[in-house]
Amino acid sequence: MAGKFTRREMILTAGAGAAMWLLPGVSRTLWAVQDAQAVPDAKRPLNVLFIASDDLNCCLGCYGDKVVKTPNIDRLAARGTVFERAYCQYPLCSPSRTSLMTGLRPDTTEVFDLRKHFRSVLPDVVTLPQMFMNRGYFSARVGKIYHYGVPSQIGTNGLDDAPSWNERVNPIGRDKAEENKLTNYTPKRGLGAALAFLSADGTDEEQTDGIGAAAAIRLMEQHKDQPFFIGCGFYRPHTPYVAPKKYFDQIPLESVVIPRFPADLPERVPPGALESTRPWPWFGVSEAQLRESMQAYYAAIMFMDAQVGKLLDALDRLGLADNTVIVFWGDNGYHMGELGLVMKQSDFENSARVPFIISAPGQKAVGTKSPRTVELVDIYPTLADVCGLTPPDNLQGVSLRPLLDDPKAPWDRPAFTQVWRGGFGGYSVRTERWRYTMWGLDAANGEELYDYQSPEGELKNLADDPNHAQTKAELRKLVEQNWTKPFLPGNRGKDGRQGS
Repeated sequence: MAGKFTRREMILTAGAGAAMWLLPGVSRTLWAVQDAQAVPDAKRPLNVLFIASDDLNCCLGCYGDKVVKTPNIDRLAARGTVFERAYCQYPLCSPSRTSLMTGLRPDTTEVFDLRKHFRSVLPDVVTLPQMFMNRGYFSARVGKIYHYGVPSQIGTNGLDDAPSWNERVNPIGRDKAEENKLTNYTPKRGLGAALAFLSADGTDEEQTDGIGAAAAIRLMEQHKDQPFFIGCGFYRPHTPYVAPKKYFDQIPLESVVIPRFPADLPERVPPGALESTRPWPWFGVSEAQLRESMQAYYAAIMFMDAQVGKLLDALDRLGLADNTVIVFWGDNGYHMGELGLVMKQSDFENSARVPFIISAPGQKAVGTKSPRTVELVDIYPTLADVCGLTPPDNLQGVSLRPLLDDPKAPWDRPAFTQVWRGGFGGYSVRTERWRYTMWGLDAANGEELYDYQSPEGELKNLADDPNHAQTKAELRKLVEQNWTKPFLPGNRGKDGRQGS
């Protein structure tokens, strides 16, 4: 099936009290669809509501957090499965999102930064939403699904992928217009990587994510009588941490606890381990400034959660809940003071671990938590499996459908995460109990080994402990098998690495 689709490139703007649609009416011709299949007539296929949150860690009620109130994400968790040990493949927005959306690891996409587009390497790859569109689904994106520079590219297409969608919506609200009101404790850093925040005036509906939620609901209303894949990507809690004041009021500063760590931590780990936060700790801010930033980050999570609630309410109102697979995911984890780190781009747990929830009609277990180790690269094959579609045969993850029916089903797959810090790679494997990280070729720049059943966890590097030499050797073998030779960005074809 080859054909033409009309795309509307939409930008939403919000003033002090209203939102306004701008419809340039851009029409484009899509490239020929490969191996397209008709949507079955006997039974209406399942819809997909694909919800993303930017730079969200696991500070959610359904993950056990006692400070941040997330009743709507918790409501979704009660409908489906919470994956307690889900990991991104690269803890940075564009590499992670590219991996998830193509079903391929960063070594294959060759996306390791915020500039390169995967189609420059893989021009004919069929992305996750494109697979659905090729099968007759209406496919649409609202907000950030592929990479955007935040906040600089809010309201634009960013580093989007046009062949993935029939329609694209780029919300922009007063959070973008009021950047001059931000408190910024790290002014020497770019705003998209600064400890900056705003307790905002006005309503949810005036913020970019509030406008995005309304746009996604309109798309569901317009296409409720046909199968759809609608991605709604929220920008929060990505810095600058902006949320209406009412959410800040729900997080008293005295409830915000700064994580503690030993002052000699840098002496206990390889040099690349803490390289993501310079100066260490906390980019040099004070404890009071960090606490305020943490409060703002939590408030932004709660604001984002409220927008998720609007989407869930709309599904119920439209009678679509029983025929829609809902996926909620974060693109990478996020440090808020742990180990003296802030933000992402480390191989530690708070950076590599992501929130990930699936609710699928017909799954045998609901309101459950799976302790199995899974990866974001597994989302593509899982949605194909659940929705009865045949995915491309080159995907590098696996379907998690067995864990939707039995969250504790036998499972022996570890999770692999990598970063590039200090001029060399950090290659990390996570099992249900352990994490091993090898820095540089053949561990030339150090090793880390952590036991998460130990109360010390990541505060004690066991890599040189002879009592754990066998465990380290087994985990190192997994790293070496996944990265045949650790992949160096720019060296594809020179080191034999073709992806795992």
